[in-house]
Amino acid sequence: MVSVKEIINKHKVSYQTINHYTNFGLLPVSTKKGNVRFYDKSVVDKRLKMIRALMEEGYSLRLIRKKVIGI
Repeated sequence: MVSVKEIINKHKVSYQTINHYTNFGLLPVSTKKGNVRFYDKSVVDKRLKMIRALMEEGYSLRLIRKKVIGI
């Protein structure tokens, strides 16, 4: 499990980006403790890698979401 702070430091993305991806359904929250969200480390690593690759190819977040989670 990793917190938002750990994701920010490892992947060099902003808090707003993580929050947006979470709200958009790209990063599922595994558990919450108080006000802190925790994510599955392997899911975060895999999805952020996929998101970056697809964005570099020119895909919008809506199309990325369809490719990543099928919605």
